[in-house]
Order: sequence, then structure tokens, then C-alpha cells
Amino acid sequence: MTSIAGIVLALVLLMALAYRGVSVLLLAPLMALLATLFSPQAPLLASYTQVFMPALGGFVIAFFPLFLLGAVFGKLMEASGAARVIAHAIVAWLGAQRAILAIVLACAVLTYGGVSLFVVAFAVYPIAAALFRQADLPKRLIPGTVALGAFTFTMTALPGTPAIQNAIPMPYFGTTPFAAPGLGLIGGAVMLVLGTLWLVRRAANAKARGEGYGEHDEPAAPRDPALATPQAGSQATPITASHPDFNGRALARAIAPVVLVIALNYLLATWLLPALDTAYLAEPRFGATAIGNVRGIWAVIAALAAAIVLLVVLQRPHLPHLSRTLEQGASGSVLPLLNTASQVGFGAVIALLTGFALIRDAVLAIAPGNPLVSVSIAVNILAGITGSASGGMSIALQTLGETWLAMGQAAGMAPDLLHRVTAIATGGLDALPHNGAVITLLGICGLSHRQAYTDIFVVAVAIPVLALVVVVVLGSAFGSF
Repeated sequence: MTSIAGIVLALVLLMALAYRGVSVLLLAPLMALLATLFSPQAPLLASYTQVFMPALGGFVIAFFPLFLLGAVFGKLMEASGAARVIAHAIVAWLGAQRAILAIVLACAVLTYGGVSLFVVAFAVYPIAAALFRQADLPKRLIPGTVALGAFTFTMTALPGTPAIQNAIPMPYFGTTPFAAPGLGLIGGAVMLVLGTLWLVRRAANAKARGEGYGEHDEPAAPRDPALATPQAGSQATPITASHPDFNGRALARAIAPVVLVIALNYLLATWLLPALDTAYLAEPRFGATAIGNVRGIWAVIAALAAAIVLLVVLQRPHLPHLSRTLEQGASGSVLPLLNTASQVGFGAVIALLTGFALIRDAVLAIAPGNPLVSVSIAVNILAGITGSASGGMSIALQTLGETWLAMGQAAGMAPDLLHRVTAIATGGLDALPHNGAVITLLGICGLSHRQAYTDIFVVAVAIPVLALVVVVVLGSAFGSF
């Protein structure tokens, strides 16, 4: 029991201290070592050097290219103004009367195309502020609207999304980004439709009470003027079809790399890579693996790399400081990568402890014939504790991934189904108040948790959990499709 107490204490402290701003790079190894103190059978230093660090290094080896290329692509989309052009075009097409749907779709297109949700929040907020002011909608609804478009269905549910949350399950289950596409589309539709209906109803109720945009001191987030991106507090031009960004040629240049990411990702993962002669992968020097285990990662890497090249070619006149932008994008990938990798190391140490076997057996016994249930519960809880979708998923897969795969195979479940349920499960409790993306979004908007978190909770926590239940029920009844 002391081992279980140590694990629980480490998890609680990890959540509490992360919420207070302590770096996960420091917390993860310290909390892992704290947990080992409650398990005398686990030597302290060996747990760090022989378990924590190899697990951290293994994650970096597997996923560094995805973090690097994703961060560079997002920075280029931001610095070139391409993200802003796409958002302006969608908003102009739908108009101020559909302000909420316009912002949701603008965020969704960008994140589904591989742009970081943080970049999307910075790029879209000035547009959302102008549009909501033009439509006289309460500003407090902006964070929930952005969260619905950027933090939910495009991050976890839609097949093919290059989000890291959709990539992490691939090496564990031997799947591709397009795993269980039908279930992913259904889960995504539940999130989009119910989330939009909630926000529209909230706007209607506010209007009936006479509540409009309100008077606000807009935040002025410091930005690098050399990158020519809008400040969060800038006054945007009213969004109409005559807006200078609403230009067909500019839009085509802006959206072409996004389309390339999605299309090339699909072609490579589904057709091109499996058709290659990759027998050499069976050799020990190449990891003694098979194409099915790496094609998903290869597809995302190649798609993002090609999109970066195309983006630079098309937007070169709008990237006067290209080398600096590339450097900033590359540098910006390191901290998220190491944060998540440290949480993987934490999970590896926890899995080593004697108390974990009891916790594991309890989780797996909830529905012994259906691993989808234990996947959903474990991933959601860990994502909520860590305040990180990728971190919680990584801990869960590091400790239970092989077990879930074996259980799924014994129950006749396709690995694709396990992949999609795992990915969707990351997008529920991860958006609790201590989540870094939530805190950043509220800071960009200049609003507090008290003012705006209710809507974030509904669209990014409650509704995604409901969508997960729908997918689990359908997957249990009909399998992967």
C-alpha cells in the first residue's frame, strides 16, 4: 500500500505544482524519484538513469521530427500571414451573422492543416475580437469558440490530422494517422455540432439579456515586430468580403501548404509507402521492424517537410526574416518535446513500482472484455492530472500500451480502433483549468477563468467526453470503420 500511496502522492503533486507554474522538466524526474522512495524494491538512482532517461530518450528519438517540423510549419504560417489570410477568408465568406461558426471553422482548418494551436490562438484572436465586436457578441465567448475549433475534434478525432496526439499511438499500435476514419468523423461531428450549438445558444441568451461585446481593455501581447504578425490587442479591420486579406490569389497561396499536408499524408500512409520494397527494415541495423510500424510516422514527416518547402516558395516575399523564423520555430519545438518526453520517463518509472501492478489490474478489471473502456478511463485521468493531452497519453501508453494491444487482439479488435479511442480520450479532462493551452488562450484574450472557463469546459471537456462515449459504444458494437 505504501507504493500506491507514493504513486498517488507523486501524481497529485505533479498536477498541483504544474498548475502553480513549476516546469515539468523539473517536476517529472523529481516526482518519479519521490514515488520510488515509497517502494524500497526500486533503487533510486537506477530508476533515474536506467529507466527514466532511456524512456525519455526513446520518445525523443521517435517523435523529435514531428515536433520540429510541426513547430517550424506553424511559425512559418504565422510569420508569413498565411494563417491570418485563411482565417479572414473563412470569416468573410460566412459573415458576422455566423461569427461563432466562422471562428470555429477558421481554427479548425488551420489546426487540421498542421498549425500549432498556440499559433492559431494568436493569429485568430484579433479577427475574432473584430468579428464579435461587429456582431455585438459577448467577448467572453471567444475563448470557448477558439477552444472548440483548435483544442477538440481537429486535435484528436478527425482522421489524418498531423497533431501529435494523433501520432503518438502509431508506434504502439502499428497504425496510421487515418486509423478508424469513420469513427473519427462521427466523434468529430459530435464535438463540432454540439459545441457550436452550445455557443450559439449562449450567444442568443446573452442577446436576450441585452449583453453585447462590452467594454474591454484589450491585451497587448508582446510580439516580434520583425515577423510582421498582428498583436493580440490590435484593432482588426471589420471582416467583409472587401477586406484586403480576402484575395483569391493570396488565399490560394496560403491554403496550398495546408492542403498538401492532408493530401500527401493520406497518399503516403495509405498507398505509396506500403507499395515500396522495404524488406531492408527487417535488418537489425534498421531496427528489425516492418513498414507497418513506421509508415504513419514517415507519412507525417514527409508531408510536413514538403509543406514547409512549398510554403517557403509561395510566401518568400512575406518572409523577410526567413532564417530567424526558422530558428524560432525550431527552438519552439524543444520545450514541448522535452516536457512530453519527461512525462514518458515519469510513466516508465511508475510502471516499474510494485504498487502500479495493483492500479493496473484495477483499471483493466473495470471492463475485462473491452479494453476500450480502460483506455478511455486511464488516458482521460492521466491527461487531466498532467494537464496535457500528449503527456497523459504518453504515460498511459508507456505503461499499458502493450497490454491494451494484447487485450484488443484477444477480443478481435483492430488496432485502428484502439488508436482512435486513445486519441479521442486525450481530449477530455486535459482541458481542465490548469492546462497550459487554456491558460495561454485566456491570457491572449485578456479574460479570466471566472469570465470564460465555463464555455471552455463545456466544449473542450464535457462534449469531447460525450463524443468519446459515442465512439466507444459504436466501436464496441461494430468494430473499426
